[in-house]
Amino acid sequence: MPITRRLRINAPTDPILVQGLADIRQKMHLPDAFPPEVEAAAHDAATNVKLPDLDRTDIPLVTIDPPGSMDLDQAMYLERNGDGWRVYYAIADVASFVVPGGTIDLEANRRGETLYGIGHAIPLHPTVLSEGAASLLPGQLRPALLWTIDLDASGASTGAKVERARVKSRRQCDYDSVQATIDTGNADPMWGLLKQVGELRRQRAQKLGAISLPLPEQEATQVDGQWTLAYRARHPVEDWNEQISLLTGMAAAGIMLKGQVGILRTLPQPDPEAIAHLRQTAANLKLPWPPERAYPTFIDTLDPADPAQVAMLVACTRVLRGAGYTSFHGAPPAQPMQSALAAEYTHATAPLRRLVDRYSGEVCVALCDGRPPPDWALAKLDALPDTMRMADRTAGEFEHATIDLLEAVVLAPRVGDGFPAIVTSLEDGDARTGTVMIHDPAIETRVHAEQDLPLGQQVSVKLLEADPATRRIRFELE
Repeated sequence: MPITRRLRINAPTDPILVQGLADIRQKMHLPDAFPPEVEAAAHDAATNVKLPDLDRTDIPLVTIDPPGSMDLDQAMYLERNGDGWRVYYAIADVASFVVPGGTIDLEANRRGETLYGIGHAIPLHPTVLSEGAASLLPGQLRPALLWTIDLDASGASTGAKVERARVKSRRQCDYDSVQATIDTGNADPMWGLLKQVGELRRQRAQKLGAISLPLPEQEATQVDGQWTLAYRARHPVEDWNEQISLLTGMAAAGIMLKGQVGILRTLPQPDPEAIAHLRQTAANLKLPWPPERAYPTFIDTLDPADPAQVAMLVACTRVLRGAGYTSFHGAPPAQPMQSALAAEYTHATAPLRRLVDRYSGEVCVALCDGRPPPDWALAKLDALPDTMRMADRTAGEFEHATIDLLEAVVLAPRVGDGFPAIVTSLEDGDARTGTVMIHDPAIETRVHAEQDLPLGQQVSVKLLEADPATRRIRFELE
């Protein structure tokens, strides 16, 4: 199971990558473009959108995303509210551009979500909407679903509502630049409020038993025409920003559960056998895990800079399997929890990139307004879990295929070289087969050896094959 999160990079010009991406799209039967009638409907929607009557352009919203992002789903502003805080979170109002049952809607239901690969995206909606008229770009009047969430001094939510409003983002920010201003003490005061709220929300989550796995991220860059891969640590501001999205998703879930209709993002509690397996892995790695310590607390103690503890973090991903979507009408689901968050939760903050968010947002707007959700949203709720399951599977396949391609391109000139690596996992029932993490370049790969692999220890591996045409790389233990 891959442990790294992949970052988007600029569009590749290397002909091997360009051809490889085309081959992946063809083999996976992925679209190169939208049908003409969908593009035409999107252009018409972009020029004829009706803005909501409620004007909240007075709120100095800003966006924060990776550099170069154009599909801006969220804009936020935080302010003090007595002893606590008020969070304004504007979400792109995609439903204002999409006619239920129309060509854009049908195509979006076929796609499910935006697919991201190396420097290449296959969008959920035509870019005239996702990177234009519906995106919360700075200085532009936009329709939005505006969340207002109040927090007390401990960071607990004391009230939340969402309503349609016209908004205008003031600035488009990126994580690197904002973190730099924070580190030098020159940041806008709002980022200080975000830090306070983000840290309080994270502390609350830890006390409730939420799980956070600080796994390294893989970043691709091109220097002098050559691709390289390296691991990077997340900026603190990324984690604080993530807490606002999670807060909103929890608020949306609460509104839907109270209204007895909606769709949740769920993850079951791990079974005792999985926890027992984790404890055995910790013992094998000689990591102390007192019997009275719960596994979320144990995970929080792990250091991603320690090789043995990296292996333990990888093993801990086993307890996060089984995530899905659950729709309901009337009584809540028998299992409504997202166990990794230790809360009820739904996806509601990325409708430009994920289909389900448009429906959850529409349900919440209606319930907050004291009316039943529209028929077009209710009619799709029960089909959404399967639609999103298939879309998630396609997204994973596309991401992995494009990363395999890039790794083969990076490694192709180095066949025969040796690399230091850490054994991060072993195949169930076969200690001679496992996964190793190489740090330079940043690659994770399977290895088979003639003897048992030493879990959590450093080894040396030799590159035997790196073929961009087949996206195949092969190592052996030296």
